[in-house]
Amino acid sequence: MDSARADILAARQHLQQQGWIARKSEAFHHLPPPALDQWLGAQGESGCEIPALSGAGWTLHPLHRPDGNHGASGIHARWLDAHDPAERSELFAGLPRPGNTGVDGEAAPFAWAHRALCRLGLRLRISATPGKEREPVWLELRHQPRAQAEAPLLVLEVDPGVHCVLIESHEREVGSCQHAVAQNLHAHIHLGAGAQLQHLRIAAPVADDSVAHHLHINVAAGAQYAQALVATSAGYHLQRSLVQLQGKGAQAHSAALLLAGAHKIDHQSYTRMQAAHSASTVETLTLAQGKAHAVANAYTTIAAGADEANVRQRLAGVPLSGNPRLILRPHLEILHDNVQAAHGATWGALPEDALFYARQRGLDEASARSLIIEGMARALLQRCLGQDDDGLLAQWLGGGWLARAIAVQLKADVEVRHG
Repeated sequence: MDSARADILAARQHLQQQGWIARKSEAFHHLPPPALDQWLGAQGESGCEIPALSGAGWTLHPLHRPDGNHGASGIHARWLDAHDPAERSELFAGLPRPGNTGVDGEAAPFAWAHRALCRLGLRLRISATPGKEREPVWLELRHQPRAQAEAPLLVLEVDPGVHCVLIESHEREVGSCQHAVAQNLHAHIHLGAGAQLQHLRIAAPVADDSVAHHLHINVAAGAQYAQALVATSAGYHLQRSLVQLQGKGAQAHSAALLLAGAHKIDHQSYTRMQAAHSASTVETLTLAQGKAHAVANAYTTIAAGADEANVRQRLAGVPLSGNPRLILRPHLEILHDNVQAAHGATWGALPEDALFYARQRGLDEASARSLIIEGMARALLQRCLGQDDDGLLAQWLGGGWLARAIAVQLKADVEVRHG
C-alpha cells in the first residue's frame, strides 16, 4: 500500500473511532454542520465529475494593477495530485497534522475529513519581482467545484517583505457542477516577516450547497494581513478562520459582510495574539430576513507576554424582515495586563433617520434601503482594505457585484414581507 492510500485510510479510521462534531461543541452549538457522510461523499459518486482542464478546481488569473501591470513573474504555482504519494507529500509538506488543538480545535473532524477526501491542491508562493521588489504582486484565484463532495486545499506563502493583493472567488459558473455540493475547503496562509497581504474573498454558494471553508493564517513579525469576506448563505455555510499573530508588530484586520438571505451562515473568527505590539481588528455586518439563521462568533486570545497588544471586535446584525435568528458572540480572553481591548455587538433595524433623509431626497423606500445598506457594506470593507480609488476594493466594487447581491437580498426581503 502506498503512503497516500495509507494516509487516507488512517484519516477515515480516525473519524470512525472519534466520531463527528460533538453535539455539545461550543463552536457549533448554534448551527451544527451536516453529518459526516455528506462531507465524505458516496463511494463511486459520479454525478458531478468535471475535469480540471475544463476550468474546475483552482485557476489563476492575472489581476492588473492601476498601472496596467500585475507582477506575475513573482508567482510560483504547483497543482498537485493528492492521490500520488510524491505529490501528496509535497502538497502537505509543513502543514500540521489534523487533531493539533492549536490549529483545529473543535473543528478537528473537518480536518480529518479533509485528509480523507482531498484529491487536488494548489501550492502558491509569492515572491518579489526582480527589479520591482517594492511593487505589489496582484492576482486573482478562482475555484469551481469538481465533484458533489470535495475537499480542496490551498497553501499560500508570501515571502518576507513582499506585498501581495489577492482576490479569491468561489462562485458557480455556467458549465460547472449543477448538483448540490458538499465542499470542505482548507487554506493555509503564511506571511513572512514584513510581508503584506490584502485578501478579498467572495464566497457565493448555491442555496442547496453545504460549504465549509477553514483558513489558517500565520503572520510573522511586522507582517500585515487584511481579509475582507463577502459571503452569501446556503443550506449550510461555514466560514472559519484562525489567525495567529506570531511576531512582534504583527497585524490582522478581518471584515465580514454576511448576506444571510433566508438561509444559514456561520462565521467563526479566531485570533491568537502571541507577540508584543500585535494588533487585531474583527468586524462583521450580517443582513438577514425571513427564517434565516446566522451566527457571528469572534474569539480573540491575548497571550501572556503580548505586551501592548491592541484588539478590537465589532459585530453588527440587521434584520430586514420576518423573524431571522441572529447570534452575535464577541469574546476576549486576556492573559496579559498591559493591553488595549474592546468589543461590542449591536442588533437592530436600519436607522429610521437615515431612511427619512434618503426619502427626503426623492428616493422611494426600496432605493433608500438599498443605498443605506450598500453604504454600510462599503464602509465595512473600506475600513479593512482601504479607500484608495485605484486599489483592489475600488476595482472590485466598480464591477457592480456588491450592488447586484444587495439587490437580490432586498428582492428576497420584499418576497418575504409580501409572500
